[in-house]
Amino acid sequence: MTQLTQSSSWQALIANASNLPHMRDLFAQNPQRFEQMSLSACGLFLDYSKNRADNTTLKQLFALAKDAKLADTIAAMFNGDIINTTEQRAVLHTALRSKAGQDIRVDGVNIIPEVQQTLEKMTKFVASVQQGQWLGYTGKNITDIVSIGIGGSFLGPKIVSQALRPYWKAGITCHFVANVDASSICEKLKLLNAETTLFVMSSKSFSTQETLTNTMSAKAWFLDQGATQADIAKHFVAVTSNVTKATEFGMDADNIFPMWDWVGGRYSLWSAIGLPIALLIGMDNFRLLLDGAHQMDEHFKAAPLEQNMPVIMALMSVLYTNFHGAQSHVVLTYDHYLRGLPAYFQQLDMESNGKSVTLNGTQVDYSTGPVIWGGEGTNGQHAYHQLLHQGTALIPADFIMPLQSHNPLGEHHAQLASNCFGQTQALMQGRTFEEAMAELAQSSASDADKALIAKHKVMLGNKPSNTLLMDKLTPQTLGSLIALYEHRTLVQGAIWQINSFDQWGVELGKQLGNDVLDRIGAKEQATELDSSSNALINLFRQGKL
Repeated sequence: MTQLTQSSSWQALIANASNLPHMRDLFAQNPQRFEQMSLSACGLFLDYSKNRADNTTLKQLFALAKDAKLADTIAAMFNGDIINTTEQRAVLHTALRSKAGQDIRVDGVNIIPEVQQTLEKMTKFVASVQQGQWLGYTGKNITDIVSIGIGGSFLGPKIVSQALRPYWKAGITCHFVANVDASSICEKLKLLNAETTLFVMSSKSFSTQETLTNTMSAKAWFLDQGATQADIAKHFVAVTSNVTKATEFGMDADNIFPMWDWVGGRYSLWSAIGLPIALLIGMDNFRLLLDGAHQMDEHFKAAPLEQNMPVIMALMSVLYTNFHGAQSHVVLTYDHYLRGLPAYFQQLDMESNGKSVTLNGTQVDYSTGPVIWGGEGTNGQHAYHQLLHQGTALIPADFIMPLQSHNPLGEHHAQLASNCFGQTQALMQGRTFEEAMAELAQSSASDADKALIAKHKVMLGNKPSNTLLMDKLTPQTLGSLIALYEHRTLVQGAIWQINSFDQWGVELGKQLGNDVLDRIGAKEQATELDSSSNALINLFRQGKL
């Protein structure tokens, strides 16, 4: 057993989990349960009362956090200490949304001035594009942005841009390309005019295989449309740390925006990686996005554990993952603009906490990193909610909804809210056999048939959920929401004693993929790998079955 599973707080939680009454009873026993298990912070409201927890459970969870020295990990991150120990890096995405004048050091150097300089550079560039001062090679305004990246350089900017669609500036549209499948970029290029298109390439090394391949194809298309090598500087910019490769490509050094090792890709949208977002919503709104995240940073750093929103949400996830056998967690967004958020949180959580050894290299003997999935309400109610209600798996859920719609239309938003709140209620209370029989009382079916149908209508309930509300989806509230889940991820990793900031599984896939690519391009048949890989490579080279 590891030190974590031997701790008194861990053992107490095992005992508590098996002795808790049904949530129906917890609500009946405590009329103040909602007031006691909800809180507001940074424009967000969290109702966590529909969880399998009582006061004793909460005390034990907070004790577990203290045993794991969570407060020390939080302080270490904000101080710029090396908490990504396998790569010997600080973890300072929080510095990207810090205020000017702060002093946050990496290797003895205050990084805030450089962060602020990059924001100012972004401000000037965005203004020049939006105000029509930056012109294409034939003198026309830029109307389309193509963001080329992958992983965190793609998903964060895409989903935040999608979420903030009501704030887009008129006259500019953005297209996102990540997949190395040629169909992805070809379908985008069919929609574009080279004279009015700006490409933003995001790659720290300027050599990420998928991103570089897509960028080279974009360059070839651009030149095929009649542009020259000299025109590239007006239509391609980069977010990278490799200035040499970017300038060799044809980009103007003044249009290259920096990246830093102390920012992981999945935490990077707050940096110049967010340039596509800024080009769509303007720098004023981009700074509000940063401000919302900064407010959550300050809350996370200062609030007691018992009143700390990211800590509470993380501990609830730990509760179900480690003490109730849950293997997945669903995120349900009751807002059309937030429909992509589950995929973003999926990457954030699963790439961070999909680990099986502790910081000191010990194999874990407990579950980490549940599968994160989800979708848009109310669509999911007519698909996978059936499994949530009556399936055998326990799947904790997060419901996210703004109280006000950007598009108020008749009763649409009231119906949306009624579905959201009704689902959380149904998951919690379920339906007993007696209640199902009562519903069938007026049926003409026989008593035996009624009893049979009632058994099919029974739902055990006691299915946990959190409900997150905001007044309205704005750049600021979105910033707070994303930072909330970032910090939730850190807390989980700290409890599980794992490194949430490396991704060696991703790196292995890249390494082996490059090796396979070399073998595909070789003259001789593949023979040196396993029989399956050899056969698949050779089939691909044949081009037919």
